[in-house]
Amino acid sequence: MATKRWISKDLVGAGTMVLFGGAIAYAGHGYGAGTFEHMGSGFVPLVLGVALVVVGLLLGLTVMLAPNDADAGGGEHLHHMGLSGWPDLRGGGCIVAGVIAFVVLGEYAGLVPATFASVFISALGDRKNRLRDALLLSCAMVALALIVFSWGLKVQMPAFGSL
Repeated sequence: MATKRWISKDLVGAGTMVLFGGAIAYAGHGYGAGTFEHMGSGFVPLVLGVALVVVGLLLGLTVMLAPNDADAGGGEHLHHMGLSGWPDLRGGGCIVAGVIAFVVLGEYAGLVPATFASVFISALGDRKNRLRDALLLSCAMVALALIVFSWGLKVQMPAFGSL
């Protein structure tokens, strides 16, 4: 008979998201959020903090309502482990490399190359993604970044830099 396990890594992760989101939203509120027309310095942290709280609550609710899979498959957790027992770090490594690529390329090459490289490298972290999928996602995100940041928000980051 399978019993529901109430403490799991997913539930701890959801609780952590709620705590961090609440702290971020509280700190953002302290800086003054302003309005949509006249955003204050705390607007983005407040909105992102609230979004993190909502996602954490939804994740926690999903975990609590989902059936316990611990007894069902047996050994599925080994899917993410390498032969030596070390966890597969490809996804996390690609995400960190994507952020670093955006910072470096954003400074010297501009928004388009920085966004493309960041999304492409991060997408390669998922072993299910093919190169074609990563290329298409990167191109779509470049178009979206140009529309939102260059045209919509008028962010002072050139599309192409001096590299």
